[in-house]
Formats: sequence, structure tokens, C-alpha cells
Amino acid sequence: MTAPLLELHGVSRRYRMPREALLRPPAVLTAVNNVSLTLAPGQTLGIVGESGSGKSTLARLVMAFERPDEGTVLFEGTDLNGLSAGALRMARRRFQMVFQDPYGSLDPRRRVGWSIAEPLRATGATDSPARVKQVLDQVGLRAADAEKYPHEFSGGQRQRIAIARAVVTRPALLVADEAVSALDVSVQAQILNLLMDLQEEMGLAMVFISHDLAVVACICDRMLVMKHGDCIEAGETSRLIASPRHEYTRSLLVASGL
Repeated sequence: MTAPLLELHGVSRRYRMPREALLRPPAVLTAVNNVSLTLAPGQTLGIVGESGSGKSTLARLVMAFERPDEGTVLFEGTDLNGLSAGALRMARRRFQMVFQDPYGSLDPRRRVGWSIAEPLRATGATDSPARVKQVLDQVGLRAADAEKYPHEFSGGQRQRIAIARAVVTRPALLVADEAVSALDVSVQAQILNLLMDLQEEMGLAMVFISHDLAVVACICDRMLVMKHGDCIEAGETSRLIASPRHEYTRSLLVASGL
């Protein structure tokens, strides 16, 4: 049996809110509450829920951008939060992230070739122009585009550049946080097709975060439904769509037209 690529065991994350009164203790917001999941190599897990459900916080925990208050995050059997800063930086060659706003993840003052190669430099790999040209071709752009600046591209093209930046290190896991939600519907389909092509070509596993079940249904093998930080339902995508067990899941399906 293949070992899991990613495992979360009883992960919780809480935030202390601003104090509202002088003598009253500050409120605590539980953004993620005791969530567990596993992801096998090459598999796609969809994490769905409305805004404020904890999806993006869970993504940051997976990426070790934040530490859980309880629980463990294991990637290829290693506890990410037990690594030193240097070891974690090196480990990130194997897992990368695509954000909702591609322009926000690209330095507007730098040519896109420089930005694409940044993860290589950050993880101690060779800053290879040939590798940059290769990933530009993989995402449907031209090698000459490496010399342009982010503002010279459309939103869909910038998301392709952000994806190129994420896969330049040849990761095993790609975390996509609302990666198509800011795009036009026709462009969404192109980016989803690109992600599926890259997954097949590179053997990627993906954590795909979205509020839209229709999008998740297109590309995800399994699905986890979140509400107010809790995992309320999880399982095979086809089963959850055909026979949801929770009323909240049914409401998300109706909202997505499924």
C-alpha cells in the first residue's frame, strides 16, 4: 500500500481577537478545529466551504506558513513543524502553492522569469533559465515571456505564470487556494484543464480549495467540507455529490447548481 504523501492529525488553529473591553479577556476565534485528512501521491483533495469556514487557514497549515495549536502536519512522513527554518525551506521544494491573486504573488518590478525562478533560489537549487523556459512552455506561454513584466499579461496569463512558479521545483504537492475564483468562466476552464494536464504529466498531488462545488467536482477525487472551522463531511467526491449526509453540504450543492 502506498504511504500517504500528506497527513494532518487533529489539527487546530486559534486566533486571539482584539480586546473589546479593558477588564474582559480577548475573545478567541477557532479557525480550524480538530481536522484530520490524508492525501496519497497523485490524488486531488477538494476542500470546500463558504468564506470564513477555515479553508485558507487549513491551506496555510498544510504549507507550514502557520503552526497548529494542536495536532501534526506530516509531509512524506516528516513533521513539518518540527523542522528548523533551513530544513523547512529545503522541504518546500516538494510542496508549493498557487494563490487566488496571481499579481500579488509576482513582484511587479521584476521580469516574470526572475519571479518564476525564485523558488529555485529559495531552496538552494540552480537558478536555471532553461528550466524557466521549460515551465513556461508547460503552462502554455512562450520562452520570450520570461523577459516581460507582470502588468503585460492578462489575469489568466498571470495565473499561468504563478502556476509555472509553483511547479518549477518539480513538487510532489500543489496547494491551490481559490486559484480560479477571480477568473472569467472561460478562463477558469482553461486553468483547470492546465492543472489536470500538469497533474498527469508530473504526477502531482493537489489540495484544491474552493467555495464552488461545481469546480471541485470536475477535478477532485475526494472532498472535505468545512463549516466554521469544523470538517463536517468528507469522502469520495462522487459519493458526496450523489448522496450528501449533511444539510450544509446539500446547501452548497444547490448553490453550485449540482
